[in-house]
Amino acid sequence: MSIICGLPLLECVYCMACARWAWKRCLHTAGHDSETWGVATAEEFEPVPRLCRYILAVYEDDLRCPLWEPPGGYGIDPNCLILKRTYDDTRGRAPPYLLYLDHDHADIVLAIRGLNLASHKDYRVLLDNKLGRRKFDGGYVHNGLLNAAGVVLDAESETLRDLLERYPGYTLTLTGHSLGSGVAALLAMVVVKNRDKLGNIERKRVRCYSIAPARCMSLNLAVRYADIINSVVLQDDFLPRTATPLEDIFKSVFCLPCLLCLRCIRDTCTSEESKIRDPRRLYAPGRLYHIVERKPFRCGRFPPVVKTAVPVDGRFEHIVLSCNATSDHAIIWIEREAKRALNLMLEKDPIMEIPAKQKMERQQTLAREHSDEYKAALQRAVKLAVPHAILPSQYGTFQEVEEGENSGTEQRPEESWDLLIERLFDKDESGHMVLKKSHSIV
Repeated sequence: MSIICGLPLLECVYCMACARWAWKRCLHTAGHDSETWGVATAEEFEPVPRLCRYILAVYEDDLRCPLWEPPGGYGIDPNCLILKRTYDDTRGRAPPYLLYLDHDHADIVLAIRGLNLASHKDYRVLLDNKLGRRKFDGGYVHNGLLNAAGVVLDAESETLRDLLERYPGYTLTLTGHSLGSGVAALLAMVVVKNRDKLGNIERKRVRCYSIAPARCMSLNLAVRYADIINSVVLQDDFLPRTATPLEDIFKSVFCLPCLLCLRCIRDTCTSEESKIRDPRRLYAPGRLYHIVERKPFRCGRFPPVVKTAVPVDGRFEHIVLSCNATSDHAIIWIEREAKRALNLMLEKDPIMEIPAKQKMERQQTLAREHSDEYKAALQRAVKLAVPHAILPSQYGTFQEVEEGENSGTEQRPEESWDLLIERLFDKDESGHMVLKKSHSIV
């Protein structure tokens, strides 16, 4: 009898839990992801609209006679286009890309296009992965995207090295959209780890902008490379928020809404701590820029605001139930809204009218702020016990993570201290600590 009386109570608890979940899901908007972040400045966000146009230029067959040119054009001088690769050139092992010498901004740009839904070659790159399959630099990465990055570097290393030596004051910018964003981010990591291939290029000369980024690297790598990798997300874009492996998403592309709904329920019921402590879980890379242009329970678009941070926890972990989740992934919309956001920034703070000396001082201040935020993110990653998270040494380099049996373990500060005590001291018969003879002071 008592069991029968308890059933309605269990049903009530279950219904209340479901109602609470639905309420939280419906109220969770994209603005919540970045509400505590700082506002980006025009100086740091300036390259984004321009790089979006460069990525769009990869889709053109002939840049001298463009067919899908955005308002204002691509901003590319065809005479400065070094090369443009197609699927035939890469043999389907990497997406098409172009290499452009941007004299106006002292930049060498390699732009990679996004996923071609009609090309089985892109699916081959995308599906070449399994959770926890590929380790790189003490973390986990997407295997297919890393292989594609290796293909691009092997093919263009000599050209890039020649350009970097010929223009020592130019930066190397790697950028891409969607599938290409993952290739660009992992290519930046490979370049930094193999700088000798590009004439020992300095780390500070390498930068990456991932537009609508794919989740392609583990959390420790996403934070560690935040000084060179930047990810740009438009409002409700589904891809940076989808923890589902990319290969599973596009295997179920015809039932994508159902898959996203199921993953939404699962991610909501999974604690943040368990997500962070899973070393194989992949994340959007680097520093994040979030373009927010819509507000909950409001119609239409508002003047876009760009928020930025190097978050460790709360890094686009929940899917937003929005009818714009897929349209916000389109490179055309991202370019348009990024340009609007930049124009609004310039209206409030016209950096072009600032004297050169003051402009340089502002850039140095911004660099210091980013450096402090980057170091704080590394320290928080260690504090939250993110797998394989390490702090830079006093010389600015990271400790090497050994591959092999001990590659999955971290040595905490307290463990290092205990080990030092064991090496220097012994216990006498009374239990007191005495200095070992081999370390006695003469």
